[in-house]
Amino acid sequence: MLSKNYRSCALASVIAMTASVAFAMGGSPAEDSDATAARIQPVARLQMAPLPTDKGTATPRTGEQLYKAICFACHAPGAAIPTSPKIGDKAAWAPRIGVGLDVLTKTAISGKNAMPPKGGAMDASETEIARAIVYMTNKSGANFHEPAAGAKIASGDRTPEQIAQSACLKCHETGEQGAPKLSDKAAWSQRTSKGLDAVTKTVIRGHGNMPARGGLADLTDAELKSVIAYLLKRVGSGG
Repeated sequence: MLSKNYRSCALASVIAMTASVAFAMGGSPAEDSDATAARIQPVARLQMAPLPTDKGTATPRTGEQLYKAICFACHAPGAAIPTSPKIGDKAAWAPRIGVGLDVLTKTAISGKNAMPPKGGAMDASETEIARAIVYMTNKSGANFHEPAAGAKIASGDRTPEQIAQSACLKCHETGEQGAPKLSDKAAWSQRTSKGLDAVTKTVIRGHGNMPARGGLADLTDAELKSVIAYLLKRVGSGG
């Protein structure tokens, strides 16, 4: 059994050691927290901040900014996607410029061929998408005006022909993805016999390799119906 003097010495040693450690660590709990935060700051730091406000209140990016952030990957000269018109290539852009800025913007928002909706820039506003198109096309032969912040694309300015040219004919002129070619009257006969309303309902649902609404999610039912009517009038005319 330990002697009383030995136990007293041991207890005194523990107390002294505890005091030394406390002194070395800086004393009060508040001071300890500050010191710890300072030590880990090069690695991590927690900062409380208010949540961001609605992105709609932010200043829209310029066309050049969005191009350099996203669009350049496919549209810059030498980019690896062969079907994407390259900035500065007037011949490649000419037919696209011909349908107008509104149609180009709607097509970019919906996506087309290898290009996903909004070109993959899902956080971009309609104004920003339009601005990026203006930036690219104006360097490729166009003379569009960059839209102001909050400007809306005037859907009423699009004709059925413009919509068809920008979106539908890619498949219906070539037969891509098994789409019936406009020049093939026999392929359309069963469809046209059902009437315009029935064909429109089929397009809204999607059919075969064709996605719902033909991939044009921004179109109203009335716009979609007018485009289908335009296409049906062209059936058998040689495209």
